[in-house]
Amino acid sequence: MQNFPSDNHSSVSEFILLGLSRNSYINAVLFNVFLCLYLSTLVGNGLIVTLIHMDSRLHTPMYFFLSVLSMLDMSYVTTTVPQMLVHLICQKKTISYVGCVAQMYIFLVLGITEGWLFSVMAYDRYVAICHPLRYKVIMTPWLCGAMVVFCGLWGISCSLVYTVFTMRLPYCGPNEINHFFCEVPAVLKLACADTSFNDQVDFILGFILLLVPLSFILASYVCIFATILKIRSTQGRLKAFSTCASHITVVTMFCGPAMFMYMNPGANASPERDKKLALFYNVISAFLNPIIYSLRNKDVKRAFLKLTGWGRASE
Repeated sequence: MQNFPSDNHSSVSEFILLGLSRNSYINAVLFNVFLCLYLSTLVGNGLIVTLIHMDSRLHTPMYFFLSVLSMLDMSYVTTTVPQMLVHLICQKKTISYVGCVAQMYIFLVLGITEGWLFSVMAYDRYVAICHPLRYKVIMTPWLCGAMVVFCGLWGISCSLVYTVFTMRLPYCGPNEINHFFCEVPAVLKLACADTSFNDQVDFILGFILLLVPLSFILASYVCIFATILKIRSTQGRLKAFSTCASHITVVTMFCGPAMFMYMNPGANASPERDKKLALFYNVISAFLNPIIYSLRNKDVKRAFLKLTGWGRASE
């Protein structure tokens, strides 16, 4: 059983984030790459939020959830990437103990909220395709708001458990975190105590926070595909499939790597692999989300053309 320190005191006042590479040339290249990705992520997701806010035709539950997802993505990358960019070009790569705790907690809140938001978005597609005549009756603004608030509260409470169980362990040195930010599995490797209990807690929380919403998503899409197969028109089937394809792609990109990260025992974890997984579900997925959702979405394209004035000539 895990033995916690009696005074909950850590002798480490700051941590050193080793980052992605120790080679200065590689770091310079990575700085430019991730700066472009970060700025593109902010512009892409910010544009989606702006378009949904300004175009009344996009004031529907599906686009409301998409705007929330975009805001989460912008916050998500801002929690980690700016600091990573600074560390890529500076010699000092430290983060205070309090700063590490704050970063860990905020990152978890946003990530868990986003994971559960995907299940809410799947339910929205289920109602839209399986019960189209009752869609507006079921998906009321009050229910949509309540589901988003539930996702946020669930993220806040579960992240507190993660953070408290991680940071109450003694950290007496070394203080080098083999990661580009303070993520739970990487920080736990520095604990001066047995972390087997934490590994069990992480696995159980990972099951609840990843597999449970994934089960909801899977159940929703089983019903959706069963309904789509009953549609006689080939064009109707393709249209129904296309509304779901973007969501399935985004869920796979986010939940797949996160599941490997948080449901894998600490002893079997590879620091280099964990960094690549974290980059994928933190940076790459947030960058790709607006592209995936807008590339084949005629409503978003129409709103963009209307906002820029480029669509007036075709009207």
